[in-house]
Amino acid sequence: MTTRDKAIKIAKLIDNKKGIDVRVLHIGTLTTIGDYFVVATGNATTQVKSFADEVDEKMSQEGFEPKRIEGYNTANWILMDYNDVIVHLFLKETREFYALERLWGDAPEIEWDI
Repeated sequence: MTTRDKAIKIAKLIDNKKGIDVRVLHIGTLTTIGDYFVVATGNATTQVKSFADEVDEKMSQEGFEPKRIEGYNTANWILMDYNDVIVHLFLKETREFYALERLWGDAPEIEWDI
């Protein structure tokens, strides 16, 4: 599985759990922290946690374990670091406040829901 395929798989997993405004950004040419961001929003902390649980379970089945998971307890913003793919799961207000898409505005968005 390529890094791009991994990012798209994660986006689809979140979308299947009713993730809102799921986006995949290619950051690899802009930074060394990773190749892709997957960004999504949930309506409640329980929904955001369910995204993280689904991604963790399904990616583990594929042999991919996150290097770390941050923010799970509060679930305002859960970050899952898969080395080359970094997953950002937000509550709506938190996503609007941090505006990652604006901060990473030079990163091309990848069409994943084709």
